[in-house]
Amino acid sequence: MDTELKKRLMSIVHNLPESPGSYQYLDEAGTIIYVGKAKNLRRRVASYFVKEQVSAKTRLLVSKIRDIRYIVVKTEADALLLENNLIKQYKPRYNVLLKDDKTYPSIAISKEYLPRVFKTRDRSRRGAQYFGPYSHVPTMYALLDLCRTLYHPRPCHKVLTQEGVEQGKYDVCLEYHLHRCFAPCVGKQSHEDYMQSIEQCREILKGNVSGVARTLRERMVTLAEELRYEEAEQVKRQLDAILLYKEKSEVVSSTLHNLDVFYIESDEHTAYVNFLHVSAGAITQAFTFEYRKKLDETDAELLALAIVEMRSRYGSNAQEVVVPFLVDLPDNIAVQTIPQKGDKRKLLDLSRLNVKQYKFDRLKQAEKLNPEQKSVRLMKEIQRDLSLPTLPYRIELFDNSNISGDDAVAACVVFEKLKPAKKLYRKYNIKTVVGPDDYASMREVVLRRYSRLRDAGKRMPDLIIADGGRGQMEAIRAIVEDELGLQIPVAGLAKDDRHRTSELLYGFPPLSVGMKADSQLFRTLTAMQDEVHRFAISFHREKRSKRQRTSELDMVSGVGSKTKELLLRHFGSVKRIREATIEQLQELLGAKRGSVLFENLHKSLR
Repeated sequence: MDTELKKRLMSIVHNLPESPGSYQYLDEAGTIIYVGKAKNLRRRVASYFVKEQVSAKTRLLVSKIRDIRYIVVKTEADALLLENNLIKQYKPRYNVLLKDDKTYPSIAISKEYLPRVFKTRDRSRRGAQYFGPYSHVPTMYALLDLCRTLYHPRPCHKVLTQEGVEQGKYDVCLEYHLHRCFAPCVGKQSHEDYMQSIEQCREILKGNVSGVARTLRERMVTLAEELRYEEAEQVKRQLDAILLYKEKSEVVSSTLHNLDVFYIESDEHTAYVNFLHVSAGAITQAFTFEYRKKLDETDAELLALAIVEMRSRYGSNAQEVVVPFLVDLPDNIAVQTIPQKGDKRKLLDLSRLNVKQYKFDRLKQAEKLNPEQKSVRLMKEIQRDLSLPTLPYRIELFDNSNISGDDAVAACVVFEKLKPAKKLYRKYNIKTVVGPDDYASMREVVLRRYSRLRDAGKRMPDLIIADGGRGQMEAIRAIVEDELGLQIPVAGLAKDDRHRTSELLYGFPPLSVGMKADSQLFRTLTAMQDEVHRFAISFHREKRSKRQRTSELDMVSGVGSKTKELLLRHFGSVKRIREATIEQLQELLGAKRGSVLFENLHKSLR
């Protein structure tokens, strides 16, 4: 930022009032690029210019500021609400972005002479009252079914007017004969009775299930006292249905009423917030949504913004909000509670569970659309847990295999983006080590591997993982760092007494890196370890089998290398060659050679 511009902006800052309000930053085109709130406008705005910003994103924002505007309000609560409204109006580039919720359905009650109750994903239609949206779709269908079972609102889509009903322009349809509608369009149900039913539906959707049940119970008693038993029985069935729904939906004490619950969890780019509204002991709203971060917003800042936004959007006037931690929220909006036990704590835990499940579902959905995203996420986890300087795009693993030092081999497998790069796998015969010395074998193989890559100027791995604990790690480190002078991070996958992978080790001296055994990262690393073990064992078996086969046939007179290859290819093993008849050998090799071989074979192997 040049000196003249900074001087002009600071002159605006010095003239700002020390009052609550909202400030807006504009770019050179006069577009609002950021909206903020403050208890003290002058102090808050000055903080952007009088000190060096730690965050690169905030430094970028400050570099784009060309003008400052502000609006003074009376209270901090007004500043919070004003900030929320301005963000929704201008959608500034550097403010957090609330992800659009069009994918979630709502329930609408139309404003017609004979209103309809229906599911919709379009809340822009005028002349309707909306409830939701519902992130848990089964809850929405349960509410719709309850309204239809109790009150039978008309399911048709016809435009029915008062004049049309009074003049008899309509006919009963199939829905009436199927008992799904009481045909208010032809006067079989009075308009007054139908509107009472719609009002009861509205109360249910608001969450006032207990109030509806109380009204039904009173009506049932009145009808019974008037000896109108059939009508009383019908009301009783409605009461039973609503009590059954209430029993299923009630998850906390019925003494809790008009309560909002919020929980937040975030990562580098996104914050996930769950909102629950409790009325008369039942959860009547359950919604999880996302904020896309633009600057380095804290969870406390985002949660405060979410509380204002969600309460405004869904018309909540609850005087208490249950939160995981206190946020900068004016007391006159709501009292904040951080429960440690009891029913409110259960609600907070339920909200946390909803956030984690939503986050997991979104992650899975994104990984299906972009399979590489999963690999990048896991590589970032490895980089974070091990404090690696770069993303471990290329990982190499080593393992040894021998039986009492015989047929000693080693294997190196290569993973790129956590996927096996089988063309880069390498097998090694141990040449300089005598006897079963795994550490010496590892030093030999690592020296051969990385001295060759270094001399050829080829790519080095971003991480080396040893199939073993501290000893194997030190053997690799001694060659890589001390002898070759390379800087390649080394980790180890140690096993427990039952030979099961138990921990990831890193550093010198090696320390255990905490990983849950059921995590995706642990399963990925274990699969990589299994792969290098499989590859090493397969090579060892191949070498041992080849040596055993070769030595047995070499004892037979008259069997050269070509004949040996032909016999093994045809019969598959020494055992089957021994079991072959003279006719089978003659058919393959000719009469004379087959006869001589048969005699020598059985004489040598007898």
